[in-house]
Amino acid sequence: MTNTLSGRTAVVTGGARGIGLTLARSLAADGMDIALFDLLDSVDDAARQITDDYGVKASGHRVDVTDQAVVADAFRSVGDQLGIPQALVTAAGIEINGDSVDVTAEQWRKVIDVNLSGTFFAAQAFGEGLLRASLPGSAVLVASMSGSIVNVPQWAASYNASKAAVAHLGKSLAVEWAAAGIRVNSISPGYVLTDLTRAILDQQPELREGWVEKIPQKRMAAPEDLTGLVNFLASDASSYLTAQDIVIDGGYTAL
Repeated sequence: MTNTLSGRTAVVTGGARGIGLTLARSLAADGMDIALFDLLDSVDDAARQITDDYGVKASGHRVDVTDQAVVADAFRSVGDQLGIPQALVTAAGIEINGDSVDVTAEQWRKVIDVNLSGTFFAAQAFGEGLLRASLPGSAVLVASMSGSIVNVPQWAASYNASKAAVAHLGKSLAVEWAAAGIRVNSISPGYVLTDLTRAILDQQPELREGWVEKIPQKRMAAPEDLTGLVNFLASDASSYLTAQDIVIDGGYTAL
C-alpha cells in the first residue's frame, strides 16, 4: 500500500523523551511532519533533531496538557505552521505508586488530570480541527495494560483507573466521530523499558525480576516495539479499524 503518512502532520504529546519521542521519530521516518508537545525544555531540541534526521518539518511546543485553553491554542499554532494535524498520539502520562490509603487528594487529581483530562483535551482539539476542516484523521491514545489488570507488587490505583478510562474514552470518541472519518483507537503497552522505568529499576532491582518472570516473552518491551502498531493505526492501512484497545505486552495479560 502507498505510504499514506507522508506529507501529513502528527501531534505527539509527551514527545520530548521516552515512548512519545520514539513514536514521533517513527512517524517522521514514514514522512510525517511532527509537532511535539511537552513541558520539558528539551522539546525544541528534540524537534530539531527530528528535522535533521528525517528531513521533515518538526516543531516543539511547551504545552501543559491539563490546560484546555493552552492545548487548543497549541493545536491552532500547529495548524498554521505545519497544517491541520491528521494524526495524534497521546503519550503524556504520569504514575504515582503507593498504598491507596496513603494517597492524597492532590496526588489522585494530578494523575487523573494528566493521564485522563490531558488525553481528552488533546483529542478534543484534534477532533475539532478535523471536523472544522472536514478532514479524516486517526488518534492513537496511549493507555496501558494496567487498565485491564492490576500490577504487582507495586500499587497504583490512580494510574490503573486513569488508563482504564483512557481506553474507554477512545471507544467513546471513536463512535461519536466515526461518521466524520475520524478514527480513535488506544494501545495498551505492558512493561516498557524507558529511561524513567530504568531509573526505577535501578532503585528497586527486584521489580524487574518479578515483572519479567510473568511475561511469556521473558523481556520488557523497548519503546521501538510499539512503533509498528502506532504507524499502522495512524495510516490508511487501518482505515476500518476504530474503537479498539490493542494490548501489546509480550503476552502478560494472557496469563
